[in-house]
Amino acid sequence: MNKSIGILGGGQLGKMLYHAGNQYDIELNFMDQMEHGPVSRITPNYQIGDITSIQDVVTFGSNLDIVSIEIEKVNIDALFQLEEKGVKVYPQAHVIASIQDKGLQKRFYLDHNLPTAPFKQYDNLSSLLNDLDKGLLEFPFIQKMRKDGYDGRGVQILRSEQDLDKAFPYNFITEKRIDIDKELAVITCSDIQGNVVMYDPVEMVFHPDKNILLYQLSPAQITQEQSVQMKNIATKVTEAFGIVGLLAIEFFLTRSGDILINEVAPRPHNSGHHTIEASSTSQYENHLRAIAGMPLGAADTLSPSLLINLLGAEGYTGSVVYQGIEQVRSMDNVHVHTYGKIMTKPYRKMGHINILGKDHAMLIKKYKRILENIKVISES
Repeated sequence: MNKSIGILGGGQLGKMLYHAGNQYDIELNFMDQMEHGPVSRITPNYQIGDITSIQDVVTFGSNLDIVSIEIEKVNIDALFQLEEKGVKVYPQAHVIASIQDKGLQKRFYLDHNLPTAPFKQYDNLSSLLNDLDKGLLEFPFIQKMRKDGYDGRGVQILRSEQDLDKAFPYNFITEKRIDIDKELAVITCSDIQGNVVMYDPVEMVFHPDKNILLYQLSPAQITQEQSVQMKNIATKVTEAFGIVGLLAIEFFLTRSGDILINEVAPRPHNSGHHTIEASSTSQYENHLRAIAGMPLGAADTLSPSLLINLLGAEGYTGSVVYQGIEQVRSMDNVHVHTYGKIMTKPYRKMGHINILGKDHAMLIKKYKRILENIKVISES
């Protein structure tokens, strides 16, 4: 199993992939623009390069057996070139291309009869204004950039004409605002032979304005019927893409009981960090198993869990300080993961905490206690 694998991206997801790969005879190589990012501090197999540059990506991947990603914002043309050279690209270039563009992604769901929120695609703001004038579009609605949206960026709610000043001007989609009861996610992992394992649905709670995950509960507090329905949809999505590797599928559960696909990510995902301690095999290990041709590990839930995103506190920008982290580390069944980012800023993801417990009530109680003890600030 002596295969060389390249990962495009060197952030926290790459760092966790690196740790998962340590137990195997796999050479993991990374490329990113960050000189002092999470991965650069832990491995010599790291090079500086632009993952959106066709030349840098092709040069990086040409002498590797396999190339994968930890972020979708990569040069697609370069991935297609690598595939033509015989390099295995997982997830495959055509899958990443379909998902990278939210317009193509939404069209994919329609073409495969998969449930998703109604949407419209626009090239420019003038077309949107024209639809508003004709009554073909009504406030409020969600506006999403077709490309490069990430961690809450590129998504916003436009509630009235007063919000049009902040509207994205080009290449976006709009979605009808859904009456959401819960936001949920399912992660699947597929190997080269088409075998699939699936993690239990999780429940996600987001910041009301920043659209960034605050915490996540596993398993989700939904009915058995809803869980089965979500898993069936997740299976159909995974099979339709024909993906090799991880696929994180985000869902809306509406107040009327409908389950709709929000969007997907073809990589390790924030909604799956809990699997490091709470599952038989972490999402990171299973991704490496899948792309390297090894048997997939079980995705069973070992314990109920709650994941907390450690976000930079408002009002602090600079060299990071994890205030109160030792008190949190001393708590039973609490696992603190910091990402090695040197600088903090408001709402930047700086780490996460996995809490294990016997039930959701206990997890929520400990979650509140942890929030009272820890704060991500900067040096004065």
